[in-house]
Amino acid sequence: MALFLSTYINRVDRKGRVSVPAAFRTALSAQAFQGIVVFRSPVHACLEGFDGAKMDDLATRLDQFDLFSAEQDDLATAIFGDATPMAFDGDGRVTLTPDLIAHANIADQVAFVGLGRKFQLWEPSALKARQVHARANARDKGLTLPSIIGGAAS
Repeated sequence: MALFLSTYINRVDRKGRVSVPAAFRTALSAQAFQGIVVFRSPVHACLEGFDGAKMDDLATRLDQFDLFSAEQDDLATAIFGDATPMAFDGDGRVTLTPDLIAHANIADQVAFVGLGRKFQLWEPSALKARQVHARANARDKGLTLPSIIGGAAS
């Protein structure tokens, strides 16, 4: 699976086209689908972005719920029912749909922020506020990464 790092702010044209950061495209280069999958975040006013392999992982996780349970149905609707596969054009761009743009309040710029195995697309000033909030939460709650069970890291 791809690993997404750093933050990039790119221009969005009038047609909703935006260049996916070169570092993200490089991380995705081994994938069968040359593009990204994006859906509206159920938590924030941003877009969630994944590669195809991570979407397969999400589907496997969803299989842990009973097929017709309310939980399975809600998560499947929020994630897969809203997911938009976006193939790269010849210039490494994707086209954001009007509903995606509206959800994240994106105008002429979008911030791609790497979050490890996923990334998010934010309106740049909203991302800055989110980063301040996330850092304060991590500090105030004393958050740290868990150890890998049976692995080399501790």
